[in-house]
Order: sequence, then C-alpha cells, then structure tokens
Amino acid sequence: MASRILKSLFATVKISKTGTQLYSQDVRTVTLIPGDGIGPEISAAVQKIFSSAKVPVEWEAVDVTPVKAPDGRMVIPQKAIDSVNKNKIGLKGPLATPVGKGHQSLNLALRKTFNLYANVRPCRSIEGYKTPYDDVDLVTIRENTEGEYSGIEHVIVDGVVQSIKLITEVASRRVAEFAFRYAVANGRKSVTAVHKANIMRMSDGLFLQCCREAAEKFPEVQFDEMYLDTVCLHMVQDPKKYDVLVMPNLYGDILSDLCAGLIGGLGVTPSGNIGENGAAIFESVHGTAPDIAGQDKANPTALLLSACMMLKHMGLGTYGSKIEKAAFEAIKNKETRTADLGGKATCSQFTDAVCRYVD
Repeated sequence: MASRILKSLFATVKISKTGTQLYSQDVRTVTLIPGDGIGPEISAAVQKIFSSAKVPVEWEAVDVTPVKAPDGRMVIPQKAIDSVNKNKIGLKGPLATPVGKGHQSLNLALRKTFNLYANVRPCRSIEGYKTPYDDVDLVTIRENTEGEYSGIEHVIVDGVVQSIKLITEVASRRVAEFAFRYAVANGRKSVTAVHKANIMRMSDGLFLQCCREAAEKFPEVQFDEMYLDTVCLHMVQDPKKYDVLVMPNLYGDILSDLCAGLIGGLGVTPSGNIGENGAAIFESVHGTAPDIAGQDKANPTALLLSACMMLKHMGLGTYGSKIEKAAFEAIKNKETRTADLGGKATCSQFTDAVCRYVD
C-alpha cells in the first residue's frame, strides 16, 4: 500500500511502451475545504489559477465545522468524510481552533479520521526572493498521528495535569519506511532521524529503533540519527547539511516551521498529508489570519504550492510544474509580491499575475 501511494505521489508522468510521456487528462474531483479566516480567499485564488491553467479538476467544496453527534460528541460532518473517502484527495485551507476551551484541533481530527500518518513538507529556496539562506533544499517528514499530539490528557489532582506521549512500533515503522521510500523515489541521498532518545529512552528509543531497522532495507540511502536540539542548532548554521528528516509528531511540528523560516515563512511553504488507505489532504500550514480576512491582503502561495504537490500526487505533474513556475515568476517580481513578502500587491493582483504567467 505504502509503495503504491508513494508512486502516485511522486510520479509526474507515465511512460508508454514506446517511451513517450503520457499525461492523465481525465477530469478528477477534489474535495475542497476552504477553511476559516483568509481560507476562502486563498482557496478562490487557487481555483482561479487552476482554471487559467486548464487543469482537469473539479472541486467539491465541503464544510468541516464540527456538528454534534447522537452521543453528544462534536465530530466532522459526515458529508465531508464521505467526500474525502470518495475522492481520495483533498485541498485544505487554514482552520481555526479555539485555544484552551476544550476544543479538539480540527487539523488533528482530520488526520485521525483519515489516518493521515505522514506529513511531508518540502522547504526549498525561492529564486528571486532573497533570505539569509541560499540553496535550501530539504524535506521534513513528520509522524502525524501520535506522540504528544495523541490528545491523551487528564488531571491528576488540582493543579497537576498529565499529558501522555504515545509512541507505537506500528506508526514509527510506517513513517520511517515512508521516509526512505520518499528518498529513493525523489533521488535524495540521506535520511536523518530526529529524536531525544537520550532523555526519553523508551518512547523515542522505540522510534529510533524503527528508523534503524528501516535504514537496513535501504542501503543506498545514507542514514544518520541526531538529537532534536543539535539539528536545530545546525539547521540555522548551515541547512545544506540536511536532506530528508523524519521525526515524531511534536518535533516535526516545531522543526518544519523552523525550516519554513529559512525560505521566507509559512506563507510560501507547501505541505501534504498522506494516508495509509489512499487518502491524501494537501494544505497551507499558516494560520487563518483573521486580522486581514476579507481585505484582499492574503498571500495564496502556500496553498497554491500545496495544490501543485497535490497535482503531482494525482499524476498531473505537468500542470503542477507549470503553475509552480508561474508562482515563482510572480514572486520574483517585486510589483506582484504580497505584503508578507515585502511587496504591495493584493491577493487578487498576485493571483492575476500568476494567471498571466501560466498563460
């Protein structure tokens, strides 16, 4: 199953017996979760760019705002679940979760509902947009279903709360082997397991052992293991030291955001979540930015580049590459950059620029 998913995720073309490249032209339906805050604006921008590029995709928009189940629990609407299960592919804008009020994260709920076990986040320097770091080209792969984000918390006594970090052999082995298969499929040379097994000897020790065993199956890929704090130190000194990094949930959440900062921030960083049963949801990983919602100030780049990842996953890599190139051209031009990238363009102006470059 994992091998089949990886082939669909990373293959951009099919080769016929005569050696010619074959591209899928069948219209595919994609579940669209516009999200909250700026989500509907940037989702509309992506739809407009896809239309301009004549991508053979139809959108099925759904709302994932929780509803009360018969047992009183708040759950994702069945219509949204059915849509993703049917289409097997989704694009998601940012979702808001109230802080400290007992609400479950919607992002976490989606990962658990569809068993989206691997978060893949490429971080690559953008030509024409200068940051303190040049030639960044790495990928973080994060175990997405357990760890500190398992949601297992309870009060021991008043004033004392315990949160349980859950690490299992099944989930650790699954994401470790995914990381190595990703490396092979994408011509990557090394995989680094990020951990704190020196402190959490049993939990991180189990994760690390699964990574070591996975490495033995892929002798062509160099394997390293490194403490989380050491990786963070080296990352800001010289990110070119790293290629593919695989890690448990919380470490991945933190380190992937750090890596995004190297290339310009979450506003230009794509992300994809890959499930064991064929489902995949691609997303922008930045916040909902309610302070600028509805003002045409949002930057749709992260969601757009995530949509390009999605197209490659669907076997529509030519469209994905074309749109990605157009987005980078728009970013390269200071006149069409949005404010978060130092420009003055509106979301609409940036979107129109990408459409022109696509044409």
